[in-house]
Amino acid sequence: MKKRRNHQILLLLLVGFSAIFIGAESQTSSSVDAAAMLALKKSLNEPEGWSDSDPCLWKHVGCQDNRVTRIQIGNQNLQGTLPPDLQNLTQLERLEVQGNNLSGSVPSLSGLSSLKVVMLSNNQFSSFPSDFFTGMSFLQSVEIDNNPFSSWEIPESIRNASALQNFSANSANVSGKIPDFLGPDVFPSLNILHLAFNRLEGGLPSSFSGSPIVSLWVNGQTSKLSGRIDVVQNMTSLKEIWLHSNGFTGPLPDFSGLKDLVTLSLRDNSFTGPFPISLVHVGSLKAVNLTNNLLQGPMPDFGPSVSADTKVGLNSFCLPVPGDCDSRVNTLLSIVKSFGYPQKFAENWKGNDPCADWIGITCSGGNITVVNFLKMGIVGTISPEFASLKSLQRLILGDNNLTGSIPEELTTLPALKDLDLSNNQIYGKIPPFRSNVIVNTDGNVDIGKDRSTPPPPGTPNNPDSGNTPVNGGKKSSGSVGVIVFSVIGGVFFIFLISLLVFCLYKKKQKRFSRVQSPNAMVIHPRNSGSDNESVKITVAGSSVSVGAISDTHTIPSSDQGDIQMVEAGNMVISIQVLRNVTNNFSEENILGRGGFGVVYKGELHDGTKIAVKRMESGVITAKGLAEFKSEIAVLTKVRHRHLVALLGYCLDGNERLLVYEYMPQGTLSMHLFSWVEEGLKPLEWTKRLTLALDVARGVEYLHGLAHQSFIHRDLKPSNILLGDDMRAKVADFGLVRLAPEDKNSIETRIAGTFGYLAPEYAVTGRVTTKVDVYSFGVILMELITGRRALDESQPEESMHLVTWFKRMLINKDTFPKAIDPTVDVNEETLVSISTIAELAGHCCAREPYQRPDMGHIVNVLSSLVELWKPTDQNTEDIYGIDLDVSLPQALKKWQAYDGRSGMESSSSALLPSLDNTQTSIPTRPFGFAESFASTDGR
Repeated sequence: MKKRRNHQILLLLLVGFSAIFIGAESQTSSSVDAAAMLALKKSLNEPEGWSDSDPCLWKHVGCQDNRVTRIQIGNQNLQGTLPPDLQNLTQLERLEVQGNNLSGSVPSLSGLSSLKVVMLSNNQFSSFPSDFFTGMSFLQSVEIDNNPFSSWEIPESIRNASALQNFSANSANVSGKIPDFLGPDVFPSLNILHLAFNRLEGGLPSSFSGSPIVSLWVNGQTSKLSGRIDVVQNMTSLKEIWLHSNGFTGPLPDFSGLKDLVTLSLRDNSFTGPFPISLVHVGSLKAVNLTNNLLQGPMPDFGPSVSADTKVGLNSFCLPVPGDCDSRVNTLLSIVKSFGYPQKFAENWKGNDPCADWIGITCSGGNITVVNFLKMGIVGTISPEFASLKSLQRLILGDNNLTGSIPEELTTLPALKDLDLSNNQIYGKIPPFRSNVIVNTDGNVDIGKDRSTPPPPGTPNNPDSGNTPVNGGKKSSGSVGVIVFSVIGGVFFIFLISLLVFCLYKKKQKRFSRVQSPNAMVIHPRNSGSDNESVKITVAGSSVSVGAISDTHTIPSSDQGDIQMVEAGNMVISIQVLRNVTNNFSEENILGRGGFGVVYKGELHDGTKIAVKRMESGVITAKGLAEFKSEIAVLTKVRHRHLVALLGYCLDGNERLLVYEYMPQGTLSMHLFSWVEEGLKPLEWTKRLTLALDVARGVEYLHGLAHQSFIHRDLKPSNILLGDDMRAKVADFGLVRLAPEDKNSIETRIAGTFGYLAPEYAVTGRVTTKVDVYSFGVILMELITGRRALDESQPEESMHLVTWFKRMLINKDTFPKAIDPTVDVNEETLVSISTIAELAGHCCAREPYQRPDMGHIVNVLSSLVELWKPTDQNTEDIYGIDLDVSLPQALKKWQAYDGRSGMESSSSALLPSLDNTQTSIPTRPFGFAESFASTDGR
């Protein structure tokens, strides 16, 4: 009893000492706050109501637990400075000193992690510290307008304030460019960005695409912002856009996506081209100002509910009031659209009559007969709309920077006599013009080639290729000698090509004479001269009838840095076969649609189901073709059970098609986000873990286990497909890039999907394998929460999954609320989910070096998915292992129980001796490439 009483006394003493210690620490913190507030008081002319010794009793000062949390002394006619001691107020949440006459430098408040609101506007502060925002992870609003700061740029430290919703620095002498990092990947909640009347230069950053910004003010820059404003069309949350008094150029973008736009001020810039009709139809619009630009075409006609200032001013509308333009005006505007509506034309094409002294235009009887754009400095491509000028006799486009090919539509011009395209960058074949048309292509080094390639440095333009009449016409006697010599050389060249083709043909015959797979079928090539000639072809284990096939089909490489196309002749499938198996690409066979085109379901004659991805004709651009080639290049080099297999491809005229194995259970996105609409069951947690491991293994193989290292760049649930066994495979390799061998980053154009882009990639365009790790971390968060990476139906503070998830993860009490309610959570499941949540947080770390490799991720996931537990051995288990029996005897025992002991063929094949055990094991799983090593089978 005495001993127990001693323990109680000791416990009471410990509690007392703890209380004293905590109280002392609290007293120390409050005394530090008091000292900081006293320093503030001394630096200001006596603020009203600051006479008490306890600052928590001062007027306009708020405290909690004796710690200063609010200083709200705005508009008090105060003078003085802000002391550096404010940095000691570690619990400060609001600092409001706006509307006074404070001067000196703004002190650094770095490390004040509790700070949410800073209001310094309308003072006389002279400088702003570059480390001001360091550690301010909860900062929501900053207003520093109307201060005579010395010239400064928005500092990198503002990245720390990723929760920022309002940043206002009007008339604050901000210089430099608008930083790329102000986009949604770093600031997913930024609603207000006001930077008017500063010294900013450059353009609107492309990283603004998808931004939640509602109000954007960048008007009145003394250094003038410039360039096009195309990014605005992807800032669909905008309600207020102030871009006036700058140097923006080019055509206005499509505004149809800005459903909530109220105010648009574009005056005093240099915008060209027709006014987009989409803006007229924005129902929320209340005010528009377009004065003093170079806008062309018809003046827009806004309804009475819109206050529109469309004064002609410097604008080049065809009429001073709304109304239709002359058809010739419309034709010329459609022509210069492919040039980007050059400013020179907008300045000189006034009124509604092109024949009235329009630059570059000559008319006869009111019809346009000459278009002379010689040395106009124009870029872009030649518009086929020139063919609408039926009276055109001379078209002069020489000495510009035009690219692309010559439109065949130009050959239909009935009066054309002279076409001058000299000294541009035009490529491709010259269409067949009439014999009396003189076509000058001098100085286009790639004319006749399939695509434009830059000439070697120092290569002069060919002086002998100009002013050549097409399909006839006369040349000088000196030129005739050149032609004869060229013809002889051409004949000799054709002979060499024919000899090479013959050798390749003999080689192909020899190769196809080998024994084929049992699945191969005999087909006849198109235009075959004999029924005895046939070609056998096998496409990834399934035989396909091929109407036309090339032995090697090499596609030209894309831009530098893209993956080079490989020879894959045995994967080319004819368009006719794909039409047959998809019922001529019927609507009922559509599996889905994407940015690339439409995916169709098909079935081969042997019952093999396939998925056919058909590129939309409108997507066949340099970018679209590069993605097409990249996907073929990657999938012909890699094979893995968790990567969707490419079975073949087709190039036929404008048709670009990819053929994949069929994944009947659709995308992970369907099962995760749309399971109710699709009539599916929600995914259990164990299944989600398994799918995550499948994806991780596929990406791990791409990063380090294949013979080359690849970066996917577009990992997301809609690019993860599920088979009948509900196992996952990574798909869509159109954006894949080769990873650098030295582990450094490579610079590339921004691609992928917002919400999944790593911050460093979205800001700099530089990629490593760690950008895939970031995307995978987002997928893990989606698997845990059942929420999309970007969900506009959520409140603004939780719209961006990564930011919201990390906030929920900090608090163990709130984290269970973040788990998908369809997941059955028990004690064991919660431990597993918590582990994956921590892993997801590491994957989405801000800095790439803080993220794990995919190999580590696979190890963490596999330890949870493939959890092994010992079980009690059943003594009656007929397959139990007797450790006293040799391995050959044990195998015979198993055979006997399996009813196969009497099969001599089996017993002879299975191990008469220990040395023959390998003969009973398949050499390689079906569908795996021969190059696979043991690590590939993960």
